[in-house]
Amino acid sequence: MFRGMGWPYKKISGFTSRTQGPTLIIAISYVRSMITIIGTGHVFNLAEPVSFIVKNTWPDAVLIELDKGRYESMMNDYNGVKPKGEQKSSTIYQNTARYQQKMSEQNGSTLGSEFLAAVNTGKLLNAAIIPIDTDAMRVMNEMWEEMSFKERTRYRLSSFKDSFGGAKRVESTHKQFAANEEEYIEGMRRRYPTLVRKLIDERNVYMAEQINTLSEQYHNMVVVVGDAHVEGICKLLKDEHIRKIRLSDMMDREKMGKIRQMVWDGRETI
Repeated sequence: MFRGMGWPYKKISGFTSRTQGPTLIIAISYVRSMITIIGTGHVFNLAEPVSFIVKNTWPDAVLIELDKGRYESMMNDYNGVKPKGEQKSSTIYQNTARYQQKMSEQNGSTLGSEFLAAVNTGKLLNAAIIPIDTDAMRVMNEMWEEMSFKERTRYRLSSFKDSFGGAKRVESTHKQFAANEEEYIEGMRRRYPTLVRKLIDERNVYMAEQINTLSEQYHNMVVVVGDAHVEGICKLLKDEHIRKIRLSDMMDREKMGKIRQMVWDGRETI
């Protein structure tokens, strides 16, 4: 990448022989402004494919679905820095975090490992690292306060069932979502209207606004968000050239192979 120009370096094409010795020829591709948005599942082991996509996209900015506080906490954990003082969080936030951590372990992963992979790979490429989400704890607290008694009860029962379902239940939910995303979201909206509004709709708007603003400064961005946010965010983006990489495709070995080739070739679609 030539920084500030938004033109990604693509690959080494070969060598030529001259009397002075071998000369390295580098093929440079100049591409239009593009946003690559990667839909992930935070409890799945996706560090390697996410790192590959970031590395071979050569972005000038990597945007992640974390707020500043969660980003700093993740990097402190990674660097072995202990937090100062007592870290306070609400019960619902703690319960959600514990459940996600448990599911990550059952899937042989670490919670949010795809974010860490994107960040570390981006830093190696000298890309800007930008957290674009709103305050997660505040949103969770607002969601709980705004929920009706009926919706809270449904949420508690669902959480109880999830605690026994383990990784198999997570995998089943992922397959249902991938089979018919729109139908799944609308079903969730009927049962949990406040949850969908606070955790998906409003955050989609917030993150899309961040991306649109940053697109005026950066021309080749990789955005890493939960898969349920991809379509909602894309509908709100101004950029015409958006490359979407979905969780279901990354979980499929054959499709992931095609994604690797697409990224390597610099194409928008498989």
